[in-house]
Amino acid sequence: MIVSLSDYKYRKNVITFVDMNDRKLLNMELGRIRPEEYASLPLSGLVVVLDNVRSAYNVGSIFRTCDAFKVDLLCLCGICAVPPSAEIHKTAIGAELSVPWKKYASTMDAISSLKQQGYRIISVEQTCNALSLEQFTPGEGEKYALVFGNEVDGVDQSVVDESDVSLEIPQWGSKHSLNVSVSAGVVLWQMVCRRPHRPRR
Repeated sequence: MIVSLSDYKYRKNVITFVDMNDRKLLNMELGRIRPEEYASLPLSGLVVVLDNVRSAYNVGSIFRTCDAFKVDLLCLCGICAVPPSAEIHKTAIGAELSVPWKKYASTMDAISSLKQQGYRIISVEQTCNALSLEQFTPGEGEKYALVFGNEVDGVDQSVVDESDVSLEIPQWGSKHSLNVSVSAGVVLWQMVCRRPHRPRR
């Protein structure tokens, strides 16, 4: 069996394998698809909407997270940076080439379009009536658009007003919120895990 370089020693040009209980997988063993194959995968019914996210690095990180959970579309609204961008590429590490994206002048434009396509709008925000993330179960066959807000101001109130539900990530520390790219990873993981028909690896 072929293992990584850290798993064996060289001695007089002879490779000696080291017994291990566990080891890291090589990238070639992960079974990932090529970026150009992404569009051929089954639709997940998940769209991510970024409401005026300021940092291009955060946008890039969210591209990468969207790729991991097979998000169908990433909507970049308002002041969001868009590809091509060196900052986006640095954190997306190429995911901006696999995940479909669309630029909108405003988040409300994106929300209006997605509603017409049958998506339920979910604002990830701390609101008076927000549902704690672990209490939310996606409906079978439902399509969801998850809105993540600006690093300082969060999701705009006008967007919250047009949402079907708000979800809040429970926290136990002293900070009021998580970084937007971290929030995206937490929520998308939960959405995929709670799906009635979870995609298989």
